[in-house]
Amino acid sequence: MPTVALFLYDDVRARAFAPFALTRPIGELRIGAPLQRERWERVVGARVEAHVTAPHLADFAEPGAAPVLGPGARIPGGAIIANARFVPGLGEKVGAGDVWECAGEVAAVRIATEMLVSDVAGGSRTLASMAPAGAGRAAIRGRWIAHAWEIVRDLRTQLNDDLAVLGPTLDTASPGEALVLPGGPPGALYVERGADIEPYTVFDTSGGPIVIRAGAKVRAFTRIVGPCYIGEGSEVAGGGERVDGCAIGEQCRIHGEISRSIVLGYTNKAHAGFVGDSYLGRWVNLGAETVTSNLKNTYGPVQMWTPAGMRDTELLNLGSLIGDYARTGIGTRLTTGAVVGAGANVFPPGLSPKMIPPFAWGDGMTPFERFALEKFLTVADRQMRRRNVSLGERGRRYLTAVHEQASLVAI
Repeated sequence: MPTVALFLYDDVRARAFAPFALTRPIGELRIGAPLQRERWERVVGARVEAHVTAPHLADFAEPGAAPVLGPGARIPGGAIIANARFVPGLGEKVGAGDVWECAGEVAAVRIATEMLVSDVAGGSRTLASMAPAGAGRAAIRGRWIAHAWEIVRDLRTQLNDDLAVLGPTLDTASPGEALVLPGGPPGALYVERGADIEPYTVFDTSGGPIVIRAGAKVRAFTRIVGPCYIGEGSEVAGGGERVDGCAIGEQCRIHGEISRSIVLGYTNKAHAGFVGDSYLGRWVNLGAETVTSNLKNTYGPVQMWTPAGMRDTELLNLGSLIGDYARTGIGTRLTTGAVVGAGANVFPPGLSPKMIPPFAWGDGMTPFERFALEKFLTVADRQMRRRNVSLGERGRRYLTAVHEQASLVAI
């Protein structure tokens, strides 16, 4: 890879992407098939050195992830800073130039001189203001994300674009005794060598390509409907259920119907219960028969909570945005357009409230309590060890800072 240094920048708008921005840089979100970090690395041809984001994430730690720069760090002259809210096409390449634009906004810039991270700590500075005088400009194709729910809204389009580029680059093998339904274009199923596809699995590529990564397991009697991406080491159980138009990250356990949804990684939806038009963060655990409502009885547009108040999404279908480390009890029913905060552990007997605060604990019938820090860390460590991942001291510092940041908002 070239020696160019690449950094991803969370601007003030990205830092309001609840519930995910509390626990991670936006560059470590899955948008379409890959993580944003992986997407930009492919486009630029260089690894992401670090994220520039909210100060409380300074100890952000995750296997394979880029670190977060602290306020005292410096970004060297000649580095490329990319806006983490911009989703470039996987086939795009950043070539000569210093400024790359899409839809009248600057998506990435090559800075001429060294910059202090403290100069952009609040996220309000624009990339346009960082462009050197007389900079050469070039267009780059892609799409902007203005609100967190737009990641779900654009999923099928993004997956079709991504998988058409990603699929042909993989070392693929036969799907064995699986059934590939007629009606889709030839060659739209990509089973990476090392994936395990059981007999009686059904693949439907009429709506788009399907990619199954190495180490993934698809059990018998599962119907996979494209466009669909299933990441390394994930297991999709059978039982006649449908996985339709989804992006499922690595090391997930999926059972029951799930449609038009993103699962970031290391998440457990191992039981029956419908999930639709939703985003599940990392280390989420859904209790059996957890259901997301994704359509109002009035067939009207869905309202969703944001840090700036309730917003009209203008979407008829929108399920839940569920933050990292959130857990639901058996039979939880999440209302249309619900936001479940990171670290929440909830078990409501009826329909959930529209917004469940981060680190909330309880059934919602009485005011939620705060999930105590040490108890939360103990549960998180147990959960991670089940997947052979260690929380570690840095991970504890990171989650402690997240818990403290969340405590600034009353439950």
